[in-house]
Amino acid sequence: MDWSILLGQATVNGLIIGLLYLLMAVGFTLVFGVMRMVNFAHGEFYMLGAFGAYFLTAGLGMGFLPALALTFAGAVVFGAAVEWAILKPFRHDELNGMIATIGLAMILQNLALMFFGPDPLSMPAVVQGATRLGRITIPTSRIYVVVFALAVLALLYLFLKHSRPGRALRAVVEDFEIASIQGIRSRIYYPLGFGIGVGLAAVAGALMAPLFSVSPFVGAAPLLKAFIVVILGGLGSIPGAAVAGLALGLVESYSSLFFSSSSADMLIFMIVIAMLVLRPKGLLGQGEA
Repeated sequence: MDWSILLGQATVNGLIIGLLYLLMAVGFTLVFGVMRMVNFAHGEFYMLGAFGAYFLTAGLGMGFLPALALTFAGAVVFGAAVEWAILKPFRHDELNGMIATIGLAMILQNLALMFFGPDPLSMPAVVQGATRLGRITIPTSRIYVVVFALAVLALLYLFLKHSRPGRALRAVVEDFEIASIQGIRSRIYYPLGFGIGVGLAAVAGALMAPLFSVSPFVGAAPLLKAFIVVILGGLGSIPGAAVAGLALGLVESYSSLFFSSSSADMLIFMIVIAMLVLRPKGLLGQGEA
């Protein structure tokens, strides 16, 4: 048994999974930053993204890249419509907003059960074959997933950093009241921020679809992992979510290598509890002003 190969494989797998956790967590963080609302329907938007990619590729024969772009665009529009039509009364109302998103999650999950059924569906791989990196063998489809995930994160960074709507959205996330005083019409950025958060969850689901099965219940585990990432990184901190997402993927991968999957989950929650005790604001969280 060559431990260097096993460790290298575990590192690659951990970074891949960590990137997808990161997409989920950034969307989760963005929604909280804009609306001060914990979105418990985030996993169901992930699930809808997975189904969207499945039916566009397996059902309509569309290429994966256009399917990914269409899934993201549709999810952004759908998320903005949901915020405006359903969640608008709960802006900055954490408790009632949280309850509303739990109800929304149940509605979306049961609608998916009605339309798609309970049986898992298998999506064809993005590309066949494997690629060797030194002595490590990686399925080429996973390399494609990494490339697409990095591209989405790079586009999000450019949007938030260099576009006028992105800078305004960042201002709303940083301080709602100051942004309003500066003339930023926050009511426009509520549906935009929520829509982008939903789009990121849907993209994560679409990227995961070729690697795992697709079902109405597929969003539960990613939602939990996104919540863990946000706690570790600091609620409302996108850089913190980036660090914590990759770290969580690596910890999960290494723990599964040396221990069982149940032991890996136990270790992760021990880390979360320790973080809550020692640094409740997270790695890069600043807390509330």
